[in-house]
Amino acid sequence: MGFVRRHPILSSALLALVLVCGIVAATAVAVWRSAHRDEASELDRVDLIAVLGAAQYDGEPSPVFEGRLEHAALLFEKGFAPIIVVLGSGQPGDLTTEGAAGRSFLISNGLPEAAVFSEPTGSTTLQSLQGAARFMRDRGLSTVFLVSDPWHNLRIRRMARDLGLDAYVSATFHSAARSQWTRMSGYARETFAYLYYRVAGR
Repeated sequence: MGFVRRHPILSSALLALVLVCGIVAATAVAVWRSAHRDEASELDRVDLIAVLGAAQYDGEPSPVFEGRLEHAALLFEKGFAPIIVVLGSGQPGDLTTEGAAGRSFLISNGLPEAAVFSEPTGSTTLQSLQGAARFMRDRGLSTVFLVSDPWHNLRIRRMARDLGLDAYVSATFHSAARSQWTRMSGYARETFAYLYYRVAGR
């Protein structure tokens, strides 16, 4: 008690540091737990599968993007949803968009054209999910599986639900988690990205 009375500012700073560390640690655990939960094992069917875009090169999906698309195709083929929408715009100078490239990939791999859509808007995760929300509202849809990398699960589900969607996650470890370093950096990055979203709303 004497130390606290003599050094109130230092004591307050130490308390704040402990609280911040506790919040970061709790968030990191939540990110990890969400990454290892596939909600497709808990639901029989939803209205839509939405694939979060990733890098594409002149219409060819990057390995990470391809892994997401293959996982979405598997969910579709297993009957979890009747339609897929691929999200994401392009970068300056791109010949096409992430949404369009993803749609073309799925159709070229045997999925019916009428069941695959693109929503080529949004250069951030939140903007892409806003595009998904518009797509769903326009068609009277309410439930959705979000497909991305596993460490994104907590943040994208929170964003989607904040947008009024009945959202669930089903991620793929296929291409995104090729090394321990990739996994650990993904978890660390998403821990702070989730906290930033909760504080700043974007």
